[in-house]
Amino acid sequence: MTTTTTAVQEPARVNSPGAAGGSGRRPGRIRRIGLPYLLLLPALLLELLVHLIPMVIGVVMSFKELTQFYIRDWTTAPWAGFDNYKLSVEFNAPIGKALLHSFFVTVGFTLLSVGLCWLIGTAAAVFMQDTFKGRGLLRALFLVPYALPVYAAVITWVFMFQHDNGLVNHVLHDQLHLTDKPSFWLIGDNSFYALLVVSVWKGWPFAFLIVMAGLQNIPRELYEAAALDGAGMWQQIRRITLPSLRPVNQVLILVLFLWTFNDFNTPYVLFGKSAPEAADLISVHIYQASFVTWNFGTGSAMSVLLLLFLLVVTGVYLVFTSRGRRTSDV
Repeated sequence: MTTTTTAVQEPARVNSPGAAGGSGRRPGRIRRIGLPYLLLLPALLLELLVHLIPMVIGVVMSFKELTQFYIRDWTTAPWAGFDNYKLSVEFNAPIGKALLHSFFVTVGFTLLSVGLCWLIGTAAAVFMQDTFKGRGLLRALFLVPYALPVYAAVITWVFMFQHDNGLVNHVLHDQLHLTDKPSFWLIGDNSFYALLVVSVWKGWPFAFLIVMAGLQNIPRELYEAAALDGAGMWQQIRRITLPSLRPVNQVLILVLFLWTFNDFNTPYVLFGKSAPEAADLISVHIYQASFVTWNFGTGSAMSVLLLLFLLVVTGVYLVFTSRGRRTSDV
């Protein structure tokens, strides 16, 4: 009996260190899994400080009657409820009518700018696929507008668009004789075209860079097989290039749309604090409503409405593009 009892008890002694070892490995595994989240914590905290916290404060400000009288302590401003939002969307009143006009100008400007940026960038990327002498230098020159700081790039166009001694009027009027007299490009209706030119000049190299990277993933054998079957250049672009670039173009167009619709630096440097009516983008309009008229509550409400609009557009765009992707995959 004594021997049997000893034999039964010994396995328990042998297994107990193993159990302790298993429980010892578990904290190490937890630490290993939690390490990536710990490394991401500083970035998340900075994101909260830089983006989310000001966003929350802006939403709170949109419900307050915040004017220049409460700048020292904005928390003491009286609550306005939805009055700022009602004032912004009351399109029969001057404030709402001006905001609606700015919205339509921004939509038209964004559609034209994004379309031209994509078209020029795609054409340049397809052209650069062929090997020729000086291709590397030409690629570097194409990226110069995108690499330049915004202020340095746009202020150069300000001098070029000057009425009396600008390069644009000198070429169009003095040399090519395309206009009867020098045009005003920074005021009046021409300001829209001036803003569009600067935006496209500054944005198309980004589209060129993204499309050129996407073209590297298309096998050259597809073009060789299509050429053997008698397909021309346009048929190859239509049947091979564009379908293969569809995932890249979906992301590219969305990014260009959001960047262009929210662009503040380009019109502000080009026109200053008060943009012409023809080039009154909504970003500058909100700035004027907030920092020129000192009505921060109304300006914050306009910003929230802009945020909601962009969220809805982005959601609808992602839904339609995902459906199209599933259909093409089937």
